[in-house]
Order: sequence, then C-alpha cells, then structure tokens
Amino acid sequence: MPPSQSPELPRHDPTGIDAFKPAEVAKRIEEAGATKAGLHALPLTVLSVMAGIFISLGAAAFTAVVTGTDLAYGPTRFLGGLVFSLGLVLVVVAGAELFTGNAMLVMAWVDRKVTTPALLRNWLYAFAGNLVGALLVAALMHASGLLGGPPGETARKIATAKLSIGFQEALIRGILCNMMVCLAVWLTVAARSVSDKILAILLPIAGFVLLGYEHSIANMYLLAAGWAAGADVTLSGYLGNLVPVTIGNIIGGAGGVALTYRLAYGPMK
Repeated sequence: MPPSQSPELPRHDPTGIDAFKPAEVAKRIEEAGATKAGLHALPLTVLSVMAGIFISLGAAAFTAVVTGTDLAYGPTRFLGGLVFSLGLVLVVVAGAELFTGNAMLVMAWVDRKVTTPALLRNWLYAFAGNLVGALLVAALMHASGLLGGPPGETARKIATAKLSIGFQEALIRGILCNMMVCLAVWLTVAARSVSDKILAILLPIAGFVLLGYEHSIANMYLLAAGWAAGADVTLSGYLGNLVPVTIGNIIGGAGGVALTYRLAYGPMK
C-alpha cells in the first residue's frame, strides 16, 4: 500500500497523561447524573444495596488491618485508608449507587436536566439501599464470628469513638469527608482505564481516613458492627452520628465539589 494510502494510526501521548480535561469531566458527570436520576426502581434499589455492601466490605477490611495497632497513629490510619479504598473501587469499577457520590447529581439538577423530585428520589433510594447493604454485612460479620476477639475489640473502639463526636464536629467532618470522596469520583471520571480509576481513588480516600473525617455509609456499618461486637450503641446514638454526618456529606459533595465546578465551567451544553 502506498504511504499516502496507509491507515492513520491512533496518536500516542508519550507522557501517558491522557485524562479527560476538567471541563469534559464536568460534562460527563452531569450526563451521568441525568442517567442515574432516570434509573427504574429495581436497578436503583439493587445497585444501592450493592454500594452499601461494597463500602461495608472496605470498612470491615479497615477494621481488620488496624487491629492490634494504635487507631490514632498516622501511618496506621493511612494504611487503613488504603485498605478502605476497596469499597469505592468496587463501587466505581463494578458499578453501584453510592449516596455520597450521588451528591454530585446537583450538577445536572442546577442545569434543569434533573428535576427536584427525581434528585430526591435517587438520594432516598440510594441512602436506604446503602443502609440495608451495610446492616446486612454487619449481620453476616457477626454471624461468621469474625467480630469476636481482637477485631471485635477494635470494632467496639471505633463505634465508641464515633459516638463521642459532637453534632458540629460530625457535621464538619462529614463536609470534609465527602469533598474528598467526590473528588475521588471526579478523578475516576477523568481516567480512561480501570487501573487509572483505581489509582485515582487511593489517595483521596486514604487521605480522608487519615484525617479522621466522617462518611455516613461507612458509619452505617461501623456503628452496627460495633454494636454487634458489644459496644453501647443505642438507636439515638446511631442516628445522632448519622444525621449530622449525612447532612455534612450532602453539603460537601453537592456544594463543595459539584456546584463549585459548575460555577467554574458554567452550564454544560
């Protein structure tokens, strides 16, 4: 074949930096938000339960890896955060509906591509499904006997520490946490390969665990697991942590990330 007729080969970026640009990421997240808001009840329910299971598996792995160490010690928390990243890796790569990540649906909502009832419906289904998945994993961990011995002691310590956090502190930690979680999701949308997506998740998630921020879906499991292991977790204490953390997660994800980038890049055409 003459050179002039040779098929054009795909261009290769020798730097390996081929991520989508931030403005492209914003558009893709808005389009994904419109799709998520339109999911039928059955797939939305199933995927929401799966997300609760995935995050709880990451939280269970976190509990195991920090057992026998000082929970307040930096390197231990960082290692635990890397292991906890398993949860979001499963959500992003396997596919699931995570309430905290879905806070970014407000990008589509503000451009009127998602109605207010559709937004609230998605959040309600995701939150309820995540809760079911988290409680299911806690029940299975208890039934398996894996919440006994040293891991059980760790589970009790984690739950007790979370119950001691005041409303304001829990709210602010929830804001900061979901800024990190949604930034991790943002980075995965910029990535083009599975390995890139996994790498994009690790540091933001490990960072929020290291810094002691609060994630509502992880706490659904951690508080239930602590109760199953013998911690004094009452319903009022459970809700006393989840309510401010959930409000904070919405503020951090919707306002701290989604609306901020919407202001930066304007309406998504």
